[in-house]
Amino acid sequence: MLSVIRVHLPSEIPIVGCELTPYVLVRRPDKSAATEDVPESSPLEGYFLRYRWFRVQSDKKVTICSVHPTEQATLQCVFCSKRPALVSKSYHCSPKCFTDAWQHHKTLHERAAAENGNSEEDNNNDLSRANSAASGVLASTLSASMSSLNGPPTPFYPSSIAQKNGGETLVEVGGCKTYTPTADDIGYVLKFECVVAVAESKQSVGHPSTIMTSRVIPAPSPRPRRLIPVNGADVVGGHLDQDGRIQSAGSFTVLSYNILSDTSASSELYSYCPTWALSWPYRRQNLLREIVAYRADVVCLQEVQSDHFHEIFAPELDKHGYQALYKRKTNEVLSGSTSAIDGCATFFRRDRFAHVKKYDVEFNKAAQSLTEAIIPPAQKRSALNRLVKDNIALIVVLEAKFGNQPTDASGKRQLICVANTHVNVQQELKDVKLWQVHTLLKGLEKIAASADIPMLVCGDFNTLPGSAPHSLLVYGKVDPQHPDLLVDPLGILRPQTKLTHQLPLVSAYSSFVRSVMGIGLEQHRRKMDLNTNEPLFTNCTRDFIGTHDYIFYTADTLMVESLLELLDEDGLRKDTALPSPEWSSSHIALLAEFRCMPRTRR
Repeated sequence: MLSVIRVHLPSEIPIVGCELTPYVLVRRPDKSAATEDVPESSPLEGYFLRYRWFRVQSDKKVTICSVHPTEQATLQCVFCSKRPALVSKSYHCSPKCFTDAWQHHKTLHERAAAENGNSEEDNNNDLSRANSAASGVLASTLSASMSSLNGPPTPFYPSSIAQKNGGETLVEVGGCKTYTPTADDIGYVLKFECVVAVAESKQSVGHPSTIMTSRVIPAPSPRPRRLIPVNGADVVGGHLDQDGRIQSAGSFTVLSYNILSDTSASSELYSYCPTWALSWPYRRQNLLREIVAYRADVVCLQEVQSDHFHEIFAPELDKHGYQALYKRKTNEVLSGSTSAIDGCATFFRRDRFAHVKKYDVEFNKAAQSLTEAIIPPAQKRSALNRLVKDNIALIVVLEAKFGNQPTDASGKRQLICVANTHVNVQQELKDVKLWQVHTLLKGLEKIAASADIPMLVCGDFNTLPGSAPHSLLVYGKVDPQHPDLLVDPLGILRPQTKLTHQLPLVSAYSSFVRSVMGIGLEQHRRKMDLNTNEPLFTNCTRDFIGTHDYIFYTADTLMVESLLELLDEDGLRKDTALPSPEWSSSHIALLAEFRCMPRTRR
């Protein structure tokens, strides 16, 4: 007969919106153990597995801290408590939690006060009290803006009432093996029940196997990042969120983001990130929410696993109007399941662009051609071991559909070329990094010569500002005295005069430094390295902080209108780096708004 040996959950902390899938080990009638499901629709020798999920409600509701979702709240912001849209953000676990979060929290007050014109005086009074509380040092001052939650707080996610058993109520919320917690579950424990049942009579056999989770927590939501005009003007309605954003007619936005593949997100490497926040079910939800909220016209993602592209990102972004293109890394080096190999994915809005052409760049093939041409036969094996690293680039040519796009002198349609790449990560292989970047640029030069179109080069280049690959990209050449050129055991960088290209590439984020000083730009310049004109960091872990991600553009055909604000170190969680519960990658997303410039044929 069928029997249940063991059940458990990969993570005991359930998060709103993240699917819970228990591990169920059963003993089959032939005495073998298996994890395959035995549903009612396909019974096994007359038996099947029945599942039920319950919300365990008690007379005392627990309220969760909006900043540290695994902690119980003890304080509530009075200003937020009076506004239904902000109630879920009003709870804090300690006075220190509130003061640490104040710089981000006060933006909620400012926006609410600006949007509520009917009670401006009340808003100003409450906001004034909250400002004085957060900026004060004494606990008595802080209490002016906060109300204690000693005793049972009023539930802000009310649940339906079921039959009670003493002080505890079990509300059935699901009848499938998997369950996705909702807002109604926040603060409650969930109970999972699995039992063998007879297919004919539907009667249960024996006692059910059960699991109790910890309390359901809300998914942390980071402060939205604003789109900042590079001319220094103030942003109107400035957040990239579900309320939308202002975009100039004829302009378009490009997002570049290394999302950190699941196979790379090991608990050993990112031990500072809570296990529930590092789990793929949570990260995929958080990443999708973030990507969709940016509403970019073109999205370039790196480290997208093949299975995740086909099963998650392509179908989910399709719902939001995106067409998807993908190039998986080659797998001469990597072993195991090819579905877990990552690659580059480029998405574009169907209502903004049409697909014209796709080019796949495999650096492995280029390496094989190079070794055949310049490496002596006796050294070919070692040369290929050094050069073959499976990295790729995906190049897409798109045609703009939106209005007000200038055309060239011959009146041709407006085309745009977008390259998306992930360069080799090994820092000691400086020659390989430079060779890969040079190979990509030479391919783009051929496209530019034949099509004469604006170009964007996006990706994770795994190279710092000022390095030889970065210099080649932005200056079109590399100084022969550059220290990176000392690493060239195969002689693939010689003669050094060949390390050039003719594309007038500029880093989009350098616009923060190069633009005329204006209102609000100074704070963004503080997040820039004024020596390299690049962000201080785009990749921030406990062991490394620096810039590896870029959006380059051809300055003779495109101009930058605005940029997504950068994060700063103070804006990250003080007790962790990236990834974190708020930001689900070790990298940050970069986004730039461009406009095509009128031009004549070369």
